[in-house]
Amino acid sequence: MPVQLLNRVFIHVLQRPPCRHPAFIMPIRFLGISPRQVLSDANFHSASFSDIEHPRVLITGGLGQLGVGLAKLLRKRFGKGNVILSDIKKPPDHVFHSGPFVYSDILDYKNLREIVVNNRITWLFHYSALLSAVGEANVPLARAVNITGLHNILDIAAEHSLRLFVPSTIGAFGPSSPRNPTPDLCIQRPRTIYGVSKVHAELMGEHFVYVPRYSFDFFIQTLSPRTKINRQNSLLDYAVQIFHDAIKNGKFQCNLKSDTRLPMMYIDDCLRATLEIMEASADSLPMRTYNISAMSFTPEELAQEVVKHVPELQVTYNVDPVRQAIADSWPMNFDDTNARKDWGWKHDYDLPELVTTMFNFHASESRVAHAS
Repeated sequence: MPVQLLNRVFIHVLQRPPCRHPAFIMPIRFLGISPRQVLSDANFHSASFSDIEHPRVLITGGLGQLGVGLAKLLRKRFGKGNVILSDIKKPPDHVFHSGPFVYSDILDYKNLREIVVNNRITWLFHYSALLSAVGEANVPLARAVNITGLHNILDIAAEHSLRLFVPSTIGAFGPSSPRNPTPDLCIQRPRTIYGVSKVHAELMGEHFVYVPRYSFDFFIQTLSPRTKINRQNSLLDYAVQIFHDAIKNGKFQCNLKSDTRLPMMYIDDCLRATLEIMEASADSLPMRTYNISAMSFTPEELAQEVVKHVPELQVTYNVDPVRQAIADSWPMNFDDTNARKDWGWKHDYDLPELVTTMFNFHASESRVAHAS
């Protein structure tokens, strides 16, 4: 399959309009690191952050993907003034007025360092990245943003003893990775610059865990936040498009085979897992790498659940061979046994709950539209 097509079709986590609570379905992979800088000859250990009542949070790349939803969750927990969104883009009015926002370019080390120092940041969520479509079109820029930018973040996190979270991606896996199930640790040979840069991020995180000068908590989880239709026309669009089409005209055409199984996760589970792993005690984490899973379903299984709400729905299949080839190279299931055993990870949303929630959202949207 052409690498360019693989990169364009995948990764863009799709969003609802920013004024609404986001809802999307798509597999991603993320890692988190919490460094505590210590002297090279000190007897250090991984301390818990449970005694920090109100962390000071910075979210880079906060206007894309999960940043706004995460900010809403963290502000509810820690207070509006303790969570700062940042990006290089101008925020919409509703985002700007929802809480602190600053301009931050992760390639500008001095500016980033000033933000961390001036705002007494203790937690950093690093969402800034050049995603797959743009990355394949401009590999030098992708290297700069995804790798050099990451190095800036790692250095600042280490210097200022920050707890750091960096999302990775399901694209960090490749055709040689085991698919059913995909374990915590396995072969990763991605074929896109985005996937390569995320494997690099994971390995750099491992490096910072084990170098003598620093003590880190380092985590990798595989997550699948819910999605909304995106201009990039993601391969996983079908998992949301089916709701739109079912409500609009009762007909849906899927471009994947009916038995194509892929992992999914509802965004509420995704955001909760992100917070839980940041707050987990180091004593509960004997591993440094974890998969996180919720549900895994096929288009046919999703359609069967949707039909319970829209009995007249007609589903047909017009398979796109390029998309199908991509889907056939992705993991079908993630083995998250260790996360459930070690730190008690448990998802709330299975397929029936997901479908019900999506229909409830569309019903509320429809009522709002009619009222206006």
